[in-house]
Amino acid sequence: MGSQTILAIDQGTTSSRAILFSQMGEVLSVEQKELELFFPHKGWVEQNPEAIWNDVLECCTQIIKLPTQSTALQSPVAIGITNQRETTIVWDRKTGKPIYNAIVWQDRRTAEKCNSLKEQGHEPTVTSKTGLLLDPYFSATKIAWILDNVSGARARAESGELAFGTVDSYLLWKLTDGEVHATDVTNASRTMLYNIVDQKWDEELLTLFNIPTAVLPEVKDNITLFGSTSKNVLGVEVPIGGMAGDQQAALIGQGCFSPGMAKSTYGTGCFALMNIGQTFKQSKNRLLTTIAYRINGEMTYAIEGSIFVAGAAIQWLRDGLGLFDDASESEAIANSVTDNNEVYFVPAFTGLGAPYWRPDAKALIMGLSRESNRAHIVRAALEAQAYQTLDLMESMEIDSGYRSEILRVDGGLVANEFVCQFLADMLNVTIELPKVTETTAWGAAVLAGVHAGLFRNIEDVADAWVAHQCYWPKLSEAERQRLYSGWKRAVGMLIKQ
Repeated sequence: MGSQTILAIDQGTTSSRAILFSQMGEVLSVEQKELELFFPHKGWVEQNPEAIWNDVLECCTQIIKLPTQSTALQSPVAIGITNQRETTIVWDRKTGKPIYNAIVWQDRRTAEKCNSLKEQGHEPTVTSKTGLLLDPYFSATKIAWILDNVSGARARAESGELAFGTVDSYLLWKLTDGEVHATDVTNASRTMLYNIVDQKWDEELLTLFNIPTAVLPEVKDNITLFGSTSKNVLGVEVPIGGMAGDQQAALIGQGCFSPGMAKSTYGTGCFALMNIGQTFKQSKNRLLTTIAYRINGEMTYAIEGSIFVAGAAIQWLRDGLGLFDDASESEAIANSVTDNNEVYFVPAFTGLGAPYWRPDAKALIMGLSRESNRAHIVRAALEAQAYQTLDLMESMEIDSGYRSEILRVDGGLVANEFVCQFLADMLNVTIELPKVTETTAWGAAVLAGVHAGLFRNIEDVADAWVAHQCYWPKLSEAERQRLYSGWKRAVGMLIKQ
């Protein structure tokens, strides 16, 4: 491996970043811009697509300039893109202008529509084709909402004037100056319109959700030439050789290429994925079957558990309740008490995700007494990450037939040692943190690097994966069960409502 570099675009829910990697996974430079979320109505979550693009453009421009300022750095030979999934953008093909704000994956405005489709008996068909459940989380009902609520949008969509894309597709369009309207299979698999068994946009689903075929992007493998950046945009032409949704990119960055290997990412939400190999398996426990990656036409599937609120709960304690000034303080606060004093925090601010799928659920703090203080509430919020993950992993084991003895973790919350140790304790597995901490961006860089010939294949990169830190379980089985039963009681209170 030489000194050539790869640029990863990591467009997330709360920020947009451009990261320059060496072939060894070293972070050479990072540019980041915070991204604003808008909440126009209860349950609605939006972003400004043009702000997303302008932030990405500024970050990339700064990275591209670096080699002219420092002889120690080489210009990137390839670009990889990873992105917040499901977030939905519809834009004008001629002008590139969005016709409405991006509707974010957390948005619940189409919950009633999804419930109506469930009542009509459509969910089994949707799940058998997409591996997904009927939920406003996914893109299909978001697209339909935009087409039905923006004046003239549906007619324009049907006549081919409009384009739909998840964030990856929108960025690709902008980077190529409108030359390429495409997405990759992992992002396509999150739209609820792509048949992951037959590997194509599904006519029956398009009819069900009333989405015209004319708005859809071309679907490609994760490693391919998606296009090259336009000189009109970045000033240079750089091939875009890899794209993947953020959770699949993290799976790749964590080197989980064998069936049974699993990773869990703790960012705004928590997303656990387990590689289940090349055979589609429909979950029997209300998890999701999704595409892990497709390379050279060969498909690999994953079982996924989606938790909508992880790090966002800690942000709420900081910003909503003012319990501390900086999220990093939560670890010391949690450790200042010996236990949770029977306080449980179910952070269902945007509904309950897997394996419950209750978009109507509200957040709950249970077990408060006169002895309760802020430390118990903070500790309960951090403990909730392990309880939520255990819900997922128990279901994954049943669905997949694999028991993961190791869970590779990443995301902002894993800087919290209390969280990592409690994960090891509750899951009763070894928790591994990678040496390359930017796993999501690194996954996108790996895909682009393989296309550029910097790596022979993705397994070549996996062989170099190194654990930076490990946590081992210390809790007795009796205590583990006692704590988990308290969590189940708390969740049960929400489900009964």
